[in-house]
Amino acid sequence: MSAGPEVLAHLQRLAVPYEVLPCDPALADTAQFCAAYGVPVEESANAILVASRKPEGHNAVCVVLAHTRLDVNGVVRKKLGVRKVSFAAAELTQELTGQEIGGVTIFGLPSDLPVWLDSRIMRCDSVIVGAGSRSAKIRIDPSVLVDLPGFEVVDDLATEPPPV
Repeated sequence: MSAGPEVLAHLQRLAVPYEVLPCDPALADTAQFCAAYGVPVEESANAILVASRKPEGHNAVCVVLAHTRLDVNGVVRKKLGVRKVSFAAAELTQELTGQEIGGVTIFGLPSDLPVWLDSRIMRCDSVIVGAGSRSAKIRIDPSVLVDLPGFEVVDDLATEPPPV
């Protein structure tokens, strides 16, 4: 298995350059992928479905670099306009995106699901995101994402880790 068929179809419709990187499914989680394939965490991005709890039914996919932390209780909560929000459970992620945890991507999503990109991603020459399955990743130039329908660059969607 490689990238999900709906993911590849979406990428082809967008007509943007991308590269599919095969991945051992056992190494699909970001830390393991980066270590096994020599990818800096600063060039790897996580797509995370967030879901409101009060009230329910408000969702977004947030994309942050792997070395940063999604500001779910600050920026995300305010942007969704809800009182409580959390990372979506694996079952809800599968239901809403049709994608597996460890492979969630920003491509092939329902058109009514917003995609918010942390502005730090835009500083990268390329980023690696999921491919809809645990068997592949996608490398893409983040500059092509800016004008895609439903995508929005958000300042400080994530926070930097404290210095070591």
